[in-house]
Order: sequence, then C-alpha cells, then structure tokens
Amino acid sequence: MREAGVAEGDERVGAFWRELGLPGLIDVHTHFMPERVMAKVRAYFDAAGPLLGREWPIAYRMEEDERLAVLRGFGVRAFTSMIYPHKPGMARWLNGWAAGFAARTPDCLRTATFFPEDDAAAYVAAELDGEVRVFKAHVQVGGYDPGDARLDAVWGAIADAGIPVVIHCGSGPMPGKHTGPGPIGRLLARHPGLRLVIAHLGMPEYTDFLDLAERHPGVHLDTTMAFTDFAEHDAPFPREALGRLRDVGDRVLFGSDFPHIPYGYAHALEALERLELGDDWLRGVCYGNGARLFGI
Repeated sequence: MREAGVAEGDERVGAFWRELGLPGLIDVHTHFMPERVMAKVRAYFDAAGPLLGREWPIAYRMEEDERLAVLRGFGVRAFTSMIYPHKPGMARWLNGWAAGFAARTPDCLRTATFFPEDDAAAYVAAELDGEVRVFKAHVQVGGYDPGDARLDAVWGAIADAGIPVVIHCGSGPMPGKHTGPGPIGRLLARHPGLRLVIAHLGMPEYTDFLDLAERHPGVHLDTTMAFTDFAEHDAPFPREALGRLRDVGDRVLFGSDFPHIPYGYAHALEALERLELGDDWLRGVCYGNGARLFGI
C-alpha cells in the first residue's frame, strides 16, 4: 500500500532535475491558503464542482507542514501561495494571510491577489509598497471582467512596478463569462507593460494565447497541468504548435497546481520531457526562466 501523501513517481522528481544539471525546480503555481479556505477548495474538488466538469481526485491531501515538506523534498527551491477571492471583501484578508505565510516560509514567493471592488487600488498599492513578488488573478472563479474599470488603476500600478501576475484566464476546465483571449487582449492593449503569466498555457485556447505571447514580450505562459494525460484527454495541445512554444521558451514557466492535482508530481515534469523540445528548453522552463523573472 502506498504511503499516505505519497503519489506514484514521487521518487523520480529529484532524478529529473539532477539529470538536467539544475539546482532544483521553481514552481510558479502552487496553492497555500488559509486552512478554512483550503478545506472549501478541497470539498469543491471532491464534489467535482461545476467549474471542473469531471471527477478530480486530489493526489496530495495533507496538512500545510506536510505539503511544505513534500515540495521541499522534491527539490522545489521557490514556489507561490496562489490565493484568489471569489467575492468582494475577501482579497485584503487573503493578502494578510499570504504575507504572514511568506514571512514564515522564506522559499515562498510572497503572493497577493485582488478583486474588482472600490478599495482594490488601495490594498494593491499597499502590497506594492511591501514585499509582494507575484499576484494571482482568477478570472474564471472570480467571474469578473479583467477590464472592469475598478481594476484599471490596479493593472496600471502593477505594470509600472513590473510585478508578474499569474492569471487563470483560459476557458478550461469550463468556460466562464469573461474567460478566453479576448478580454486579455483588450487588457494588454490598455496596459502593454503588464507581465502576465497565463496559467495552464491558456488551456484550451492554447494557440490564441501563444498569439498574445508572440505579440507582447511581457506575456509568459505557465505549464500547469498542460500535456498531462489528465488534461490531454479533454484539452489536447495541438502538436503543430509545439514549435511556437519552443520559440517562446524563454517565457514558459513550470507550474504544477500542487497539491490539487489528480496525479503524481513527477508526471507533470515527465509530460514536458516527452515533448522532446530539448534539455535547454526544459532547463529554462523548470528553473532558469523563473529564476530570471523573480530575481532568484
């Protein structure tokens, strides 16, 4: 019987990055949240909620200290605490928790978030005056238009500061009212200096988000769940676009969605390896690009 909290292939993670000659991994898409929020997220996955569209067994169901030990055991040198609000009045509280988490967790890139509400510009300004390293925006769960007027000053301030924003804006696993490349294209037209990290490679609108990355040098892509057997079943990446992904390889970042993934962590890495885009591409994706973007 497999040990609790251990998934198939975990023992292969260290060999993966060592064979590439890397000092470890940088994972730009991991979730650490207040425990009561984490419990609600787990319950949503367990119930295969409407934004998921299918059963979604969680591979790493464990307490916070155990999750940290697992990531560090994998050799992850830097990671995030992807937090996101689904209603007004929640973001400021989440940001306070994330600041405390980062203070006691030095290998976590301090993460903050926002929501279209009247005080968003004020609390984002406070984060920018602090030590925030990355923002998280979740257009699908939040159900908001990233072009909402209440966010205009937010986006402008973040662009001026050069802080990356990991944004779930693709229409996977289920489309939302404001998901897809259109709203992001309009946002970039207004704030071309934004450093957006498109979560999940923009799944399933992969080529549309590649278009945006090719047109905007500040647009990055994270690999979260892409190319895994689980994702390929419903949203296969078009193989004819792999050359384009290779060409923007200096702006592709590894993300895992740990701990809420329905397979072992190693599978996410091996899914990238089997693309056969080369060791240099893998080294950039799994460490070098993140180290450069976040000054690690």
